Amino acid sequence: MKKRILACVLAGVLAATALVGCGGSGQAAKTAAAKTFIFAQGADPRGLDPAFVDDGESAKVMCNIYEGLVKYGDDNTSVEPCLAEKWDISADGKEYTFHLRKGVKFHDGTDFNADAVVKSVSRQLPPNATDDMPYASFTFNGVKKVEAVDANTVKFTLESANTPFLANLAMTLAAPIVSPTALEKNKGNLNEAPVGTGPFKFVSWEKGSKVTLEKNNDYWGEKAKLDKVVIKIDKENSVRASELMTGAIDAMDGLDPSDVDKLKEKGMNIFSKPGMNINYMAFDCDRAPFNDPKVREAVSYAINRNELVQYLYQGYADPAKTMLPNFIAGYKDVAAYEYNPEKAKQMLKDLGKENLKIKMITYSNPRPYNSVGGQKLAEAVQNYLSKVGITATIDVYQWTEYKDKTKQGEGDIKFYGWNGDNGDADNFLSLVDSKEIASSLNVARYTNPEVDKLLAQGKATPNGDARNAIYGQLQDILAKEAPWVNISYAKSMAASSAKVKNFSVHPTGSVFFQKVDKE
Repeated sequence: MKKRILACVLAGVLAATALVGCGGSGQAAKTAAAKTFIFAQGADPRGLDPAFVDDGESAKVMCNIYEGLVKYGDDNTSVEPCLAEKWDISADGKEYTFHLRKGVKFHDGTDFNADAVVKSVSRQLPPNATDDMPYASFTFNGVKKVEAVDANTVKFTLESANTPFLANLAMTLAAPIVSPTALEKNKGNLNEAPVGTGPFKFVSWEKGSKVTLEKNNDYWGEKAKLDKVVIKIDKENSVRASELMTGAIDAMDGLDPSDVDKLKEKGMNIFSKPGMNINYMAFDCDRAPFNDPKVREAVSYAINRNELVQYLYQGYADPAKTMLPNFIAGYKDVAAYEYNPEKAKQMLKDLGKENLKIKMITYSNPRPYNSVGGQKLAEAVQNYLSKVGITATIDVYQWTEYKDKTKQGEGDIKFYGWNGDNGDADNFLSLVDSKEIASSLNVARYTNPEVDKLLAQGKATPNGDARNAIYGQLQDILAKEAPWVNISYAKSMAASSAKVKNFSVHPTGSVFFQKVDKE
């Protein structure tokens, strides 16, 4: 007996993956078959609590940990059941009653129920909501009350009808339901300890390096095919592309146009489709010199958007005329500012601004709407401005710091962008709602009572021609007022190894790993 035990021990030391005759062969096979998927993105999440973040990097991680009452379709923004199996909407559009899925557990083993929904939402409603909850006012705009009817039924009462409300509840930001027990344990903030109901559970976050998730074996729905997902942080697009070609990672987003052909030659899968996004340059409309719409107009004439977009993005983005991508209901083909440097110079001279000195701030890393990163874009704009007598300095920050700087109001011009959350025009145009200045979503700090009024009307109007007309009127006003220079609509770009199956990027920019597999 002793000899047999000794033989087993030696076998374990010499060949840990075999363990033949020691009762370990099944475990070894399981370990050998474990699937780890490595996805690389350009920046760290800002955090992992849906109430406290507003960026795509955070969303790409959180959408695999948390779930909402409803969700989007696999490749569109149609609304489908998720943690709620069904719902009823009152005739006046002011009451939404959700019937919850039973038997669902949070990752900490506690029950998902109506109380969890109420606590997740209530912390983001007045008077509980705080200024560091950037999506709260947008997602739950007009929610007067949320209450548990019983253990498996929740009712939302709105102040007025809100057409995009149901779609908002499918968003990865603000809307997901979090564990009340985890909230209490972590003093109301799950940025570094996320606990949801999703197909993957949080394991660890090494800031600046990677976030690790593991399969949720107790998931209520279809189980993930992957055992572990590592979201690797690589700032440079070219580094991610090299890692993909060498097999160090399995998939990536944020491709440089110059890398596409090289990746194709190596047999990588390339994903390219129209992106639900806008890449823009925001003026600080709250202070001189850009509190004057005429100065904003002059600068708009100074930038050759068509040339800039072709030079930087090489066919993988299209010049933007308005804030809305052209496939969003409500889009209007408004006249964009044509490149006219002589007119820009004359306007600046007439305004007494011919020797204008300004400060621009931007981000260092690539973004879904700007694959080359903020610095290259800012430098291109700086060159155009110099031709009309404007001296512009550029301060460049890493993404999370940049977000803080914009919230603090730094910079006369800020480079930014938006990945659509729900496919609704309101989701884009609300970025100039004066109520969103406090949340920093209105990075231009633009205020116009007529715009605010039309935005409120658009929310309350059912989908159709009347609603589209409101958004057309809004786009006319914004074209004239120019709080932004609309630069481009980026194509949604990603790449994966040929061994990867079922990988894609959702129109919202999120990456769901639940159905992904690899050979």
